[in-house]
Amino acid sequence: MSTTDAPKKPRETDDVPVPATLRKSLKNRHIQLIALGGAIGTGLFYGSSESIALAGPSILLAYLIGGFAIFMIVRALSEMSVEDPKAGAFSYYATRYWSKRAGFISGWNYWFNYILVSMVELAVVGSFVNYWFPAIPTWVSAAVFLVLITAANLLGVSKFGEFEFWFAIIKIVAVIAMIIGGLAVIIFALPTASGIKASFANWFTVGGGFFPNGLMGHTGNGWTGLLMALVVVMFSFGGTELIGITAGETEDPKTTIPRATNDIIWRILVFYIGALGVIMAVVPWNTIDGKSSPFVQIFDSVGIHAAAGILNFVCLTAVMSVYNSGLYANSRMLYSLAKQGNAPAYLGKLNSKGVPVAGVLTSAVITAIAVVVVFVWPEFAFNYLMSIATIAGIINWTMIMFTEMKFRKVVEAGGAPEDSDLAGKSGQEALDAIHFKLPFAKVTPWVVLVFLALVVVLMCFSASYRIAVIAGVIWLAILFVAYQITQAKK
Repeated sequence: MSTTDAPKKPRETDDVPVPATLRKSLKNRHIQLIALGGAIGTGLFYGSSESIALAGPSILLAYLIGGFAIFMIVRALSEMSVEDPKAGAFSYYATRYWSKRAGFISGWNYWFNYILVSMVELAVVGSFVNYWFPAIPTWVSAAVFLVLITAANLLGVSKFGEFEFWFAIIKIVAVIAMIIGGLAVIIFALPTASGIKASFANWFTVGGGFFPNGLMGHTGNGWTGLLMALVVVMFSFGGTELIGITAGETEDPKTTIPRATNDIIWRILVFYIGALGVIMAVVPWNTIDGKSSPFVQIFDSVGIHAAAGILNFVCLTAVMSVYNSGLYANSRMLYSLAKQGNAPAYLGKLNSKGVPVAGVLTSAVITAIAVVVVFVWPEFAFNYLMSIATIAGIINWTMIMFTEMKFRKVVEAGGAPEDSDLAGKSGQEALDAIHFKLPFAKVTPWVVLVFLALVVVLMCFSASYRIAVIAGVIWLAILFVAYQITQAKK
């Protein structure tokens, strides 16, 4: 992104018109559970096997480090969301405080990212249904859930909030039950399938100790270690930025957004570090092979074999939750892009319930096409399309941090939103009046950006992620060219 494209003076709010016609119907409990549910998905229930294999018990440090980075990214986004709550969040902010090109790239990158994520979730939903009903074709399951979730999104934002609330409750109960069950095994010294006594000491005594593969090392299967695990860990946090997307439809963003954002830390401590810490205390980390979920293994190890069926239900709801959130986020992103002039105008229209119907239906249709691609060319879809989705998350987080710095410069110059408490203020007075400040704002964005750059470098050491870096460069070039083409037509 060229810095020369940045506006030389504060923009007026009218440059990026977003009519206040969206319904501010999301309550505090909705935002809290949406934010919490966004951090818990199949990546935790199944994907944690890969990260544990790479780093052993030191994966707990990787989640702590990655969790701190994602917390600061969401804090940066929330700083802007509280002062200027608008649909489209970071795409709107990139346009308003950086440039129209930045808003175009940020918005379309995020939209396409969630299309691909939704594609994968719908493509695998059939495997969860087949656990109970093996005769149902996987494409039928995908089609049914696509129609149901799309219909739910057309009912209004409050209904979306209710669906996400209960989806999140199911996931939260499952994780807490696992933690309590694991602690009971440890406290009461129940026998386990491995024959090794369940204990937190197993972190340091089993399979090479806490750092079995060191910070970074090479084996016959490729690079391993704490640093390589960071790559897997960071992508498991995708979706936490959904807090910012909801700001434009939240009843009281000045109270709700800060509370939901600050709660991210304890969520990471409990639901990632707490859950995986208990798992590795009960099940030796070097026996977690990815053939089944670590959550299933912890119950299987003490003879509770119904866990597989229970977890299958939880994962089914997690998949539905991801598509529900993705469709919501994408429809609002298209709405915002249309209002910026970065997308066709029809996408900026709302129905009587305040729902951008065109955005919902357009995203659903594109997702359906993507799902068909998965079924017809699975190797192409997962190797190439998902590589773009992988790097798109890094691009998104990077642009949030740059936009936050641009936001502060505009606020300092006296260009704060007219309906904000910052209106009429400039200089240090304006910066001091920011309601929900990013901690150590002069340094934090650069620390996060260096960390994200490190993650990209580490991706180059992995054959499965290296293609994502190459795809990311090509994808950014496509977005730059697309912007120039759309502008040339105007």
